[in-house]
Amino acid sequence: MDKKELVLKAMKDAGKPVRPGDIAKATGLESKEVSRIIKELKAEGKVISPKRCYYAPAE
Repeated sequence: MDKKELVLKAMKDAGKPVRPGDIAKATGLESKEVSRIIKELKAEGKVISPKRCYYAPAE
């Protein structure tokens, strides 16, 4: 599983919009890396931001 999938899975498992820091804790990745991955996923349309600094899967 690549890191993008890991981040998406963590979001889906949370079942609610989450902050990058929460995902970092859940995945063991660094916060900076999680934020970069979220930015990429957002550009790909796989992640939405329902409110500032919170992210959720686009599905």
